[in-house]
Amino acid sequence: MRTVSVQLGNRSYAIKIAPGLIDQLGRECARLKLGARCAIITDTNVGRRFAKAAFNSLATTGFSPSLIVVPAGETAKSLKTVQTCYDLLAAHRLERKSFIVALGGGVVGDLAGFVAATYLRGIAFVQVPTTLLAQVDSSVGGKVGVNLKAGKNLVGAFYQPRLVLCDLDTMRTLPEREFRAGFAEVIKYGIIYDARLFAQLERDLPKLLRREPQTLAAVVARCCEIKSDVVGQDETENGLRAILNFGHTIGHAIENISGYGKFLHGEAISIGQVATAKLSSGLMGLSGDDAGRIRDLFKRAGLPTQIKLKPAQRQKLFAAMRLDKKVSGGEIKFVLAKRIGRVVWGQRVAGELIGSVLDEIGNRKS
Repeated sequence: MRTVSVQLGNRSYAIKIAPGLIDQLGRECARLKLGARCAIITDTNVGRRFAKAAFNSLATTGFSPSLIVVPAGETAKSLKTVQTCYDLLAAHRLERKSFIVALGGGVVGDLAGFVAATYLRGIAFVQVPTTLLAQVDSSVGGKVGVNLKAGKNLVGAFYQPRLVLCDLDTMRTLPEREFRAGFAEVIKYGIIYDARLFAQLERDLPKLLRREPQTLAAVVARCCEIKSDVVGQDETENGLRAILNFGHTIGHAIENISGYGKFLHGEAISIGQVATAKLSSGLMGLSGDDAGRIRDLFKRAGLPTQIKLKPAQRQKLFAAMRLDKKVSGGEIKFVLAKRIGRVVWGQRVAGELIGSVLDEIGNRKS
């Protein structure tokens, strides 16, 4: 088992990475000395595969679990779903010492974490991420929340889990498209923080795409180490943590105008990162070679690198970007790359330049 520690004083917690961890869920929760009542929040897809094992692990360890199943997909990240969860938690009589298990991908983790942060003014929760993207990114760091029609994650909180269990066996059943989408966040860590990781991904991508267990475990652990380091220095995104948003300003806007369904999160931020690399070439001196390596790695991972926008879509995209959480004083702020492994945050970028870059990547021949 690989263990990564997130150092946040009395809110510190461990990320455990190994096969078979869902079967150990009850034992791991018992070590935390949590209350007897708990609820597993999962979605229809994940629930079919893993809810029984998670439920049984908790029950046989002495806990009294209930199961809450929400619809699969980004649309479940809504205040309406939150209300449904609240009502079911109250019906099961969860108390202040009770806890929630988030069993699923990023949507479930964000939703369940927000429910935990706000029910009874906050109860404990444990993340059991079942997708590559959730294991390397969204389950770690304590960002939880839901979407509004106006934009993604506009209602939320910083609320840390008590434990993260990354069961590598869940990778076996992950649909190919979702598995590949997770590499958008994996590649991001190389761009923003670790040039050696980026080079390793270039070298080992075929093994990773075959889901070779040891290679995958090492990469998941390294991504968790990077995020842990960043979050440990800046928990509530007052500075350094902003680098984790590389490519997300454009990516989130693409998700928004596409109706949260056409593109998976990883697919949208893949396009966003390629566009942001292009912006970085013009504004930060990112070399053409590095920008090309970034684009090529996303393509090799089977992720989209371009989008064609009609004028009306372009307007909607910019409107969505102006509602992004990272907007300050009405200005859209970007994370830009100086080189692979080194980025800067809080950079102003003119709308005209964003538009020209979107045109360029949209018209590029694959």
